[in-house]
Amino acid sequence: MGKPSKRQGLAALAAAGNGEDFSVIDAIGGVRGVIESMLPGFVFVVMFVLTADLRLTIIVSAVLAVLAVLVRLVQRQTVLGALSGLIAVAICLVWAWHTHEARNYYVYGFITNAVYLVLLALTLAIRVPGVGFMVEFIRSMPTERLRDWLADWRGDRKLLRAYDIVTALWVGVFALRLAVQVPLYLTNRVTWLGTTRLLMGLPFWALAIWVSYLLIADPLRHHPKFKVADGDAKDDDRKDGAQADAHAVPSADADQDDGTADEGQR
Repeated sequence: MGKPSKRQGLAALAAAGNGEDFSVIDAIGGVRGVIESMLPGFVFVVMFVLTADLRLTIIVSAVLAVLAVLVRLVQRQTVLGALSGLIAVAICLVWAWHTHEARNYYVYGFITNAVYLVLLALTLAIRVPGVGFMVEFIRSMPTERLRDWLADWRGDRKLLRAYDIVTALWVGVFALRLAVQVPLYLTNRVTWLGTTRLLMGLPFWALAIWVSYLLIADPLRHHPKFKVADGDAKDDDRKDGAQADAHAVPSADADQDDGTADEGQR
């Protein structure tokens, strides 16, 4: 049997209450995932700075993104992450190709960051923090009684506060990216724009995931649902131990009987 797949992104946060070991590297896709994610953008910046040839830069970046998917297919590994990355890179490259401007490679990123910022800010306004909603959705998908499902985790003040802080943190990450990168785009500073995109991309994501885990792990573990589950598990362990002891007693008696018989033969 193969090793179970490691949780990534929000799924890693959703497991915070289970007492599982947390790894930032695993949460952002592992070493290989990090390389596959950053390589096309890194090559795009370096190639454009060295050659100033947008067409060549786009071709090389596209080839690298496609190769990442093909290698995973050949190795019979999951391609979902690499495929989603390929689609995102393709949109960026097509945008740059169509407009004949290297800076437009980064427009798609501005749009996604702006959308996430607005949506998460709205969830804070309506008191249903977006990060908390997604984490709880992964933990226990509400098939019915949505109000009861919402009340279960929103009624825990410490957990709700942690989700509020984490969601606000993510809003801040998206806002900071836009505040730094949009002016560079408007002034057509492609080299600096590409550099800041790399530095504020995956590294910021890793930092946000790590801080989010630190903030929500303890409230999740102390959530009543987890306490009940933990208590049930301990009760089961006690029952199993009692049953094992019960089975062990006759064995001891049997040994004593055998010993007595031996003494009689002697």
